[in-house]
Amino acid sequence: MREAKKADEASQRGGRILGLDVGSKRIGLALADLDLAIALPEGVLERRGLARDLAALGALARERGVSRIVVGHPIHMSGRRGPEAASAEAFARALGDATGLPVELQDERWTSVEADRALRASGHGARARRQHVDAVAASLLLRAWLGRQRAGA
Repeated sequence: MREAKKADEASQRGGRILGLDVGSKRIGLALADLDLAIALPEGVLERRGLARDLAALGALARERGVSRIVVGHPIHMSGRRGPEAASAEAFARALGDATGLPVELQDERWTSVEADRALRASGHGARARRQHVDAVAASLLLRAWLGRQRAGA
């Protein structure tokens, strides 16, 4: 319930939510609309080192009026946290420190698989899927986060 209230407050302030699918080479980007009802893919950021990545994401957040960031949390299907999860947690902390914005983690199990499946079904070839899968995965994890907020989780 507390998170739903936070989402409502962000909406009232006119803030948007930025979703990130953080990979080793690219960061998939997604943005929620001002009503926090829809999450759409917003492209990718090529990784260029932590400091540059944080600066670029901070600039994007300011430019787009972002009030909160949701970072994908790659938990194993068993629920176990591996090195990727620890890396995502460290990235989320660094991003919060760099931007001054609240940053939350969202379970991202299956998002990349679902994104690839959706792109394949819409007729995208292998090359196009590689270019878009990170942004689509970011939108899927942001949609899941938005759904949790609406449900009052």
